[in-house]
Amino acid sequence: KQLVKNAKSTAEQSKVAIRNIRREAIDELKKLQKNGDISEDELKDGESKIQKMTDSHVEQITSLSDEKEKEIMEI
Repeated sequence: KQLVKNAKSTAEQSKVAIRNIRREAIDELKKLQKNGDISEDELKDGESKIQKMTDSHVEQITSLSDEKEKEIMEI
């Protein structure tokens, strides 16, 4: 059971890291838009793409975590 807790904790830390990267990327896009390097449409498009990638990776982590939990509990 302790291994399952450790696996869940590691998965959650990974999700937090991904969300932090998302926040940094969106902040960078906002800086570019503020400086006039990109348009508002490009900003929204970029934010959308970043969110889709974030959702995809968080889903992958959740799936792997669930599989690992089942694998640990079989033993």
